Amino acid sequence: MQNLKSYFTNKKFSVSVLTLILVLGLALRLWQLGNVPISPDWDEVALGYDAYSILHTGRDEFGAFMPAVLRSFDDYKPALYSYLAIPTVAVFGLTVYAVRLPSVVMGVLGILVMYFLVKELFESRGNTRKYAEVLAFGSAFLMAISPWQIQFSRIAFETNTGLTFNLLIGLFFLKGLKKPWMLSLSTLFAGLNLAVYQSERVFTPLLVLAMVIIYWKELIALSKKYLISAVIVGLIVTLPTLIFIVTNASSLERAEGTSLFSQQTQLLTTTVTNLKDDKDNHDFIGTIIDNRRVIYTKEIIAAYLIHFDPNWLFLEGDNARHHAPGMGLLYLVDLPFLLIGLYFFIFGKFDKKTKYVVFSWLLLAPIPAAITFEVPHAVRTMNMLPMLLIFITMGYLSVFNYLLSNHESSVKNYGLRIVIVCIILFFACFNFVYYLNQYFVQQNYYNAPDWQYGYSQAIAQIEQIQGNYQKIVVSDKTPMDESYMFFLILFTLLASTISTTYRSG
Repeated sequence: MQNLKSYFTNKKFSVSVLTLILVLGLALRLWQLGNVPISPDWDEVALGYDAYSILHTGRDEFGAFMPAVLRSFDDYKPALYSYLAIPTVAVFGLTVYAVRLPSVVMGVLGILVMYFLVKELFESRGNTRKYAEVLAFGSAFLMAISPWQIQFSRIAFETNTGLTFNLLIGLFFLKGLKKPWMLSLSTLFAGLNLAVYQSERVFTPLLVLAMVIIYWKELIALSKKYLISAVIVGLIVTLPTLIFIVTNASSLERAEGTSLFSQQTQLLTTTVTNLKDDKDNHDFIGTIIDNRRVIYTKEIIAAYLIHFDPNWLFLEGDNARHHAPGMGLLYLVDLPFLLIGLYFFIFGKFDKKTKYVVFSWLLLAPIPAAITFEVPHAVRTMNMLPMLLIFITMGYLSVFNYLLSNHESSVKNYGLRIVIVCIILFFACFNFVYYLNQYFVQQNYYNAPDWQYGYSQAIAQIEQIQGNYQKIVVSDKTPMDESYMFFLILFTLLASTISTTYRSG
């Protein structure tokens, strides 16, 4: 194991390994990108259409000029992903591949930033360079093959971009403690992240606040001009989003609609009856327990804690669009190594502030989902992933270091240890191959309805028969929810084709 560490500290070898990890990550995210998942869901279609519309007119679907927030399906999506999709739509046209490609780029970038963040977090904080390097490579590799990250790197879901931006925030913040001008890069991505996804508007400010508190002494020791510059950059980038939220009364409708507090009737019906009985029976304890504030607190705590449920993480997942069928969000084989790595991290000789950052990040990540009624939720809690991967990597490293150690005291039963390592690697490879089959083969069969499969086919059929009818009526109710967006893209592309034909003729 010591020889392995020495290899990883060789610069040429390190660059080669990191390149291979990135190539693997890119291949897993690009393969059959336009066909798996089988169909774009309505949010992907909406983001793609708005990218196309802004590209050609400077306005979104509803005519808003260069919006910071997209009205879309009255869910008021942060607009940054659509802007990221403009170059790919310009090059590849309004296709599923073009709309999903920015997420692929962000996913691969996330692997790279994961490597540098882990290295910076552990190498510069009182830990050995060799261990930090191996841990960084292991974490990046696990990110490259992570079912959770692959799932959202292959679809136009904004959460993947938000995760990568948060990794950049953490990296540039830590770098900024040594090179203060980099703090402005950290606040730049923090400000941009507020225009990426609703959950980031909760998590990112909490992450920045946590890191400021942890490294307060180091920050105040820096030149004030760098701190002021960083704050100004963050405010300038955040300004368009803040202005929209303040000036548009409907801007928070999505947050309000998914909030746990919007479910008052369902949640409090029984509570009202119980509270009345408590008062009639002069039950003082009952009036406290059945108080709506207590009820909401209990629901939020339960919603928070369920995101640490191994059953959700490793076996079942939640919405079918959030994971491969028959799997959770992480590989089942990683479960024991997660627990071992967590133990090793808690009781290991790591810098105290490194521990604070890792645990703060992990414990803050479920908060955006905990205040909603759809829990557990893989999209809103994807920021948990990097810290979980660090623990899993530590678990593998500690186990392999023990099993492969060539110290004199460990020579006994060395053959058995090699067999155990081979068994572990076999199950890890089997789990990975099983995942590839579930995702690339089985998903399109089992989860097709969840991806709105049939919308595009219905539109193609309508295109063929529309000349036979004066009017064709299409329902906008389940299972044709938000189907108008698919028609809008069809008519846009038809108009573009007609215009091109007319000009060439």
